[in-house]
Amino acid sequence: MKTVKEVSKLTGVSIRTLHYYDSIGLLHPTKTTESGYRLYDDTALERLQHILLFRELQFPLKEIKGILNSPQFDRNKALEQQITLLELKKEHLENLIDLACGIKMIGVKKLDFSAFDTKKLDEYAKQAKASYGQTKEYKEFEEKSKNWTKEDVANINMEFMGIFVEFGKMRDEKPEDEAVQEQVKRLQDYITEHFYTCSTEVLSGLGKMYAGGGSMTENIDKAAGEGTGEFVERAIGVYCSR
Repeated sequence: MKTVKEVSKLTGVSIRTLHYYDSIGLLHPTKTTESGYRLYDDTALERLQHILLFRELQFPLKEIKGILNSPQFDRNKALEQQITLLELKKEHLENLIDLACGIKMIGVKKLDFSAFDTKKLDEYAKQAKASYGQTKEYKEFEEKSKNWTKEDVANINMEFMGIFVEFGKMRDEKPEDEAVQEQVKRLQDYITEHFYTCSTEVLSGLGKMYAGGGSMTENIDKAAGEGTGEFVERAIGVYCSR
């Protein structure tokens, strides 16, 4: 566990900003001591990393909160977008450096402002934002979660992960067994009730994410046992094929 002061020193994010993230429900501390000190564990720090990545992508804080709280959040997709954005920024900076060096060496011979053009960078950030914010599932989730309190988020996440814990207890059964398929239906219904309408198409995509090796897979396997994410994907595959 790290104190808010230690997190600020580690990340470069001011203590005031961390307090603000807590107040708007974007990044809550893992626990608060009786003396009122905020403490953050590795899971909270990982969430902070994602927040900072999306800030680089020029996402508003409200949208970042909705994306990170969504069960459809894909860490690998976010990282791929961040890498592309940084590469575009690098290209832009290199163009500016070349321009400045040329002016220093030979003086201004031509009034060329192309190095200042950020259209490519801005367009990619716009597309990245649209890939999250324009889906009907995201909009539905944003509407359902807009009034959630810190306790609501904690309870819903605990109940949601509890569904996977039950899946973990079934790993010795076959994915097509009736009890396993009933658990898939329970998962689908829970997502529809609390997050967004979970069609079989959406559920199939979520199944791939649960077994995809990202943070969701790690969290599921940590809570419910190694291999649970992959087992859930196979069970969902059977369910969606019927």
